[in-house]
Amino acid sequence: MKKLILLAVIGLGIVSCTTQKNIRKMTELPKDWKHNTNIYEVNIRQYTQEGTFKAFVKEMPRLKSMGIKTLWFMPVTPIAQQNKKGSMGSPYAASDYTSINPEFGTLQDFKDMVNEAHRLGFKVIIDWVANHTGWDHVWTKTHPEFYLKDPDGKFHIASGMDDIIELDYKNQEMRLAMIDAMKYWVQETNIDGFRCDLASWVEVDFWEQARPEVEKIKPLFWLGEFDELESPEYGKVFDASYSWKWMHKSADYYKKNEPLQELKDLLRQYSNIGDTSMRAWFTTNHDENSWNGTEYEKYGVITKPMAVFSATWNGVPLLYSGQELPNMKRLEFFEKDAIQWTNTYQVADFYKTLLDLKTSNPALRGGDSNVTTYLLNTTANDKILAYVRKNGKDEVLVVLNMSKEPVNFSIEDEHLSGTFRNVFDKTKRDFSNGKDFTFKVSDYAVFEK
Repeated sequence: MKKLILLAVIGLGIVSCTTQKNIRKMTELPKDWKHNTNIYEVNIRQYTQEGTFKAFVKEMPRLKSMGIKTLWFMPVTPIAQQNKKGSMGSPYAASDYTSINPEFGTLQDFKDMVNEAHRLGFKVIIDWVANHTGWDHVWTKTHPEFYLKDPDGKFHIASGMDDIIELDYKNQEMRLAMIDAMKYWVQETNIDGFRCDLASWVEVDFWEQARPEVEKIKPLFWLGEFDELESPEYGKVFDASYSWKWMHKSADYYKKNEPLQELKDLLRQYSNIGDTSMRAWFTTNHDENSWNGTEYEKYGVITKPMAVFSATWNGVPLLYSGQELPNMKRLEFFEKDAIQWTNTYQVADFYKTLLDLKTSNPALRGGDSNVTTYLLNTTANDKILAYVRKNGKDEVLVVLNMSKEPVNFSIEDEHLSGTFRNVFDKTKRDFSNGKDFTFKVSDYAVFEK
């Protein structure tokens, strides 16, 4: 099989979206809607005071108007009670793969919510926890042979998490039962895909086995919790993966004053992966918020520039419950700790502008080899991240102040020319008349041609 590589490095610029992996994906390129989508992670427990599907339905029109396209629901299965964490337990410690957590409502409530989401134009994916279950999952009684065992014959505790036990993927019957459970949710509730928890903790050949079997029902979207730079073999199965390395590196960049060039070098590595799969870009999620701090704790004055990046770089923007407020607190994971909603959503219009642009402008299509991305050279390369994405006549220019201070600078790059419109303030700018900028702390600018 030919390995097609086309990577241009021009100064600080890179051409992304053009490298093909040596291993061909087992599925076709993502369906068209996946190129333009964004994902909003829903924490049902903490989303409303009621913490139910019915209560969340009332929020969906607001999210639709904000530009959200795909809703990802954290696990909806019942929670194991044996060895559970806190008073309510972790939704990632399931007691049954084919039942609904009564904390959230009934199966009919979930179906009604999915139907309403579809009516409003959303896609719906659910969290799937294939690596492990809780201690009193039904399989521990009916099929104890489905689990890994320690030398003393006891169930094997998952690494670092004593409320969950690991499944044995050498057991072929367990694999088939897992696939049947995934099919159940597609057939019974008509969901549109899965976010697969700790996907790289499960043997890749399981996902290769599972995806075509489950997709005999309908094509689905598959988001895997793994970083393709670290687990490239999983990229041939999933439509999108996490950008964990970027998230950790960008946090270190801000907190430890690391060189911006290291972030640009990392982006070059992600671009080299090519477009047979996509990356999900985010500033927070359920794990990060609860255990490592809010996005504002991690990114401080570059929080908004980082959010702009996540919505405009090659891939899929991923948001978490409450970011539109913004939510400034760490949410409890094993206890009830509802988001403190107000009647104002201070960041909603900011996200709406970005998400609508992502949806409508062909230059921001994720995983599309017709799109080329150039990192631009500036007179402040140690402080400014600037890039332009092009798809035929469509172009989007993004300029971000990644420093903790005001910056006066100019873009000096042949890849930027012509007249653009600022998507936030609607003003036009002809860059043939100069490419100078004066940025305050936290400043960003996004233009489209």
